Amino acid sequence: MPTVTLELEKELADLLRPAQGRLEDVLKEYLVLELYRRRKISSGKAAEILGMERLEFIRYASRMGIPFLDMDEEEWAEEVRNIRRLG
Repeated sequence: MPTVTLELEKELADLLRPAQGRLEDVLKEYLVLELYRRRKISSGKAAEILGMERLEFIRYASRMGIPFLDMDEEEWAEEVRNIRRLG
């Protein structure tokens, strides 16, 4: 596994440092959440990287403000039309 060294200003490191645990773990979590938010990785892959079950990750991401379903009004309307056609 590649290793990355990152220099942070003390003020930023203090803001990120958890009360318990390691700063490296917090940074990994933030990175995975951001990759998921940008749709670079799936919820399944994000869960795998963080050692969670997929549903647990989806709930966690949702609590962090990252919705599982991210559709605008038109996309949602199209989904509803498709469902109605099938039924």
